[in-house]
Amino acid sequence: MFANKMLAAGALALASILPATAAEPSSPAAAVDVFIGTGGDGHTFPGAARPFGMIQLSPDTQVRPFRQSYPWAAGYRYEDDSILGFSHTHFSGTGHSDLGDLLLMPYSGETKLEPGYPERPFSGYRSRFRHQDEHAEPGYYAVKLMDNEVDVELTASERVGLHRYRYAKGAAAKVILDLRSSIYDYKAKNLWSRLRVRDNTLITGMRETRGWAAGRQLYFAVAFSHPLTSRALRNMEADIEYKGFAGPGSGPGDKAMVEGKALVGALDFGVPADGQLEVKVAISAVSEEGAIANLGEMPGWDFDAERAKASAAWNEALGAVAIDAAPDMRKMVYTALYHSMLAPSLFMDRDGRYRGPDNEVHQAQGFRFHSTFSLWDTYRALHPLLTLIQPEQRNVDFVRSLIESQKVSPYGILPVWQFHGLETWCMIGYHAVPVIADAYMKGLKGFDADEALKAMTSSAEYGPYGGLQHYMKLGYVPIDLEPEAASKTVEYAFDDWTIARMAEKMGRKDIAARYYKRAQNYRNSFDTKTGFLRAKKSDGTFREPFDPVLSNFGSDYTEGSAWQYSWYMPHDNAGLIKMLGGDAALQNKIDMMFDAKVDEKVYAHMEDISGLIGHYAHGNEPSHHVAYLYNFAGAPWKTQQRLTQVVASQYNTTPAGLSGNDDLGQMSAWLTFTALGFYPVAPGSNEYVIGRPFLDKAVLNLPNGKVFTIRSVGLSAQNIYVSGVTLNGKPLAQTFLRHDQITAGGELVFTMSSKPDTAWGKGAAARPYTQTAY
Repeated sequence: MFANKMLAAGALALASILPATAAEPSSPAAAVDVFIGTGGDGHTFPGAARPFGMIQLSPDTQVRPFRQSYPWAAGYRYEDDSILGFSHTHFSGTGHSDLGDLLLMPYSGETKLEPGYPERPFSGYRSRFRHQDEHAEPGYYAVKLMDNEVDVELTASERVGLHRYRYAKGAAAKVILDLRSSIYDYKAKNLWSRLRVRDNTLITGMRETRGWAAGRQLYFAVAFSHPLTSRALRNMEADIEYKGFAGPGSGPGDKAMVEGKALVGALDFGVPADGQLEVKVAISAVSEEGAIANLGEMPGWDFDAERAKASAAWNEALGAVAIDAAPDMRKMVYTALYHSMLAPSLFMDRDGRYRGPDNEVHQAQGFRFHSTFSLWDTYRALHPLLTLIQPEQRNVDFVRSLIESQKVSPYGILPVWQFHGLETWCMIGYHAVPVIADAYMKGLKGFDADEALKAMTSSAEYGPYGGLQHYMKLGYVPIDLEPEAASKTVEYAFDDWTIARMAEKMGRKDIAARYYKRAQNYRNSFDTKTGFLRAKKSDGTFREPFDPVLSNFGSDYTEGSAWQYSWYMPHDNAGLIKMLGGDAALQNKIDMMFDAKVDEKVYAHMEDISGLIGHYAHGNEPSHHVAYLYNFAGAPWKTQQRLTQVVASQYNTTPAGLSGNDDLGQMSAWLTFTALGFYPVAPGSNEYVIGRPFLDKAVLNLPNGKVFTIRSVGLSAQNIYVSGVTLNGKPLAQTFLRHDQITAGGELVFTMSSKPDTAWGKGAAARPYTQTAY
């Protein structure tokens, strides 16, 4: 068989079908390993996309059954050995399975309309593959399909995915188009779908689903480089097949349009003279006509040129940071930067139309609408990173997208967890608020601050959401009236503080005073007797019995235990220190958290609690700032020690190189900041807490044209401690950097040592921002 010949040829055959690598060997894009995170719990995908692109075209290796959807949240797992097709929308690093829209699978030979089973080769249209026959880099993916007798290459513009298929000599070029796609249960999820044959080189359609976001509509247009010779469209649910040639009415049983919940098309293009077929797929939030218009973003059929454009786009975006480091560290950090630039993703047609949270079509004026906001995760480090290194207009687009969504929200609030314009209500808090406030505090222009502040307070005062009516009345969320009450109380308090910060800068003293007061509500759920954050009942008593290790979905905490959540008052760490009993008490308690001997079974029932070091869970976001808290207690050397431990154990260059879900780039943004040597513990403070660097040198090419250089002197595996820091040649006494110190340009130099400097940063004046005075 041809497949067996291909298998024997191995990687050499794959290399022969690929053009020269688009990314120059020394370029940032060449340093990225897109397979990091595709195994373990990272949930990333290896396919082709542009920075923040609408199309994210990637292989899917498994039909995602409902009870096993978590491992395949991104559609692809590195440990799988077969591919069922290539779909055009994906999440990068989420803990929830959705998308996987419009799956295409090229093949030759017998037509099979079901994907089949991984353990049974040739049982369906899926095909086995080998990793040595697979290649990927930013903006490009290629693989040899062993059973389907096709070599596949993928690339993308912002709204268009481009496929190139190479078939065996003399073989018919065939493609399966499956609108059931890689979802776990199309009968439960697909509300309706449509396939429409426009002519013998163009098919359009749509799919409406009720998955994570109910009523989501996606439209598409598929163009082919060769005309169809025949095709069969089948509604698998009704077991009806429509056969015929390309044009409407061209043969018995032919039909130009088919509708239903389970549509599959088998498309035949005959035997191309060059053995090659290219396919362009554009998507739209608005209509089939919008998708057709979006195809105009990629005129012509020059695959290699489009691949080069994608590579150039990634090199430009990644070039915001020039990295000099040991090879593995350089690879990890550039890959982290890459993963931090996949979302929020564009979700707007070329004419500016988009679909909002009211599921209606709107027109963007002066900005580009983006969606896919995993805000509970990304407000912590991803958005501060993008605010620092991405062009101002891109960040304005993010902020405007949030504000415009609030205007048409059926509830009048900012997005909570939004994708494809629609709300999912996933996670807690009103964390669009710190994203907007942090951007405003750092001087971002291009949006109406009064309009933004109104949207922020509307979200913070919408009583029906997440127990807010009780929070506003009692000063905490009561556990007998609302689940996850302890977590909601402290996260609301932080969001409130960011409103106060922005209102104060705007001169709105009345709003600032009200929200600074609300920001202290975290104290109402902190039990000073036990030293833990606890859920409190509406009668003012803490819920009993109490176990600081207990974690369950819908319990006192959100994806965590008291050990992970008792540090969550990042705007007021001095207040935490006072409640615990002083600097030494905070240091000792963090030490206890990291050094605890924890049976892995304790958190085994919680998929998201991963990357454990004692009770510290780096694989989930509530722990991400904790290692930096030693700075607030005058012991930055302990922060340096813990960061060394975290990076060494939680990140590597293998497919399992992320210890938890990347969550649209938050895990990656944490590594990027930490490798540079500082981290935004409290977005909105305009300060970055200094840790320790992991790079020999990094140059930030800032959006304002300035350059900020970070150098490490004496960095090695043994020299993990900072013995001195200078900023522009002058010793830095503070253990933090201000945002304006970075954006002014200059040079930050770390001198590293094998021994800790226990004196640096010990005094109160050296410590980072906190709301409570020392």
